[in-house]
Amino acid sequence: MAQPASRSPALEEDAPSLDPAAIEQAYLRERARRRARVAHRESARHSDARFWVVLAVLAFLTVVITLVVWHEIQTTFGI
Repeated sequence: MAQPASRSPALEEDAPSLDPAAIEQAYLRERARRRARVAHRESARHSDARFWVVLAVLAFLTVVITLVVWHEIQTTFGI
């Protein structure tokens, strides 16, 4: 009976490297990924505050423009 051919063990992509430069590079890459995650989280948290500030400024400008227009209408037509 024929025996199946033996396969050589394939190296995994995430297998640890024994090269010190590769280890240092992987360490730096993971630190950069962590910093990017933290920065993204902080940006998302601050975006809520920016939204409300912009909304408040727009509402204030709308009220000011409405009052100025109303005053001009009263002055022009003598209402």
